[in-house]
Amino acid sequence: MSNPNKYPVSKSESEWREELGEKRFHILREKGTEFPRSGQYNLHFEDGTYVCGACHTPLFESNNKFKSNCGWPSFDDAIDGAIEYVQDKTHGMIRTEILCANCGSHLGHVFEDGPTQTGQRYCVNSLSMDFKKK
Repeated sequence: MSNPNKYPVSKSESEWREELGEKRFHILREKGTEFPRSGQYNLHFEDGTYVCGACHTPLFESNNKFKSNCGWPSFDDAIDGAIEYVQDKTHGMIRTEILCANCGSHLGHVFEDGPTQTGQRYCVNSLSMDFKKK
């Protein structure tokens, strides 16, 4: 896990576990991944803002969400300053992990294969987010 003291929202892992519950804790704090096509926001296209499931910081606007058919919610851009980017060399790959810049929680990964003008695909676990309807 990233250094929790470097983030504005800082809690012990036991505090996070109690607050988030086991499934969300596994995704957000232990860098887990939910099964493809299982998340509530995979095919969700309402107007609003997706926020961090741990600290509720706004991460993505709904107008940046697109149907990627990869099995996870996908966005082509993030809210400025909301995301921290970290090189991830796990599972024999080199990827870019995305964390909430406010609390350090794991969101997913960003790839350079997006179909829109940005060329990016932020692949995010539904359990990493909550949705605030406009």
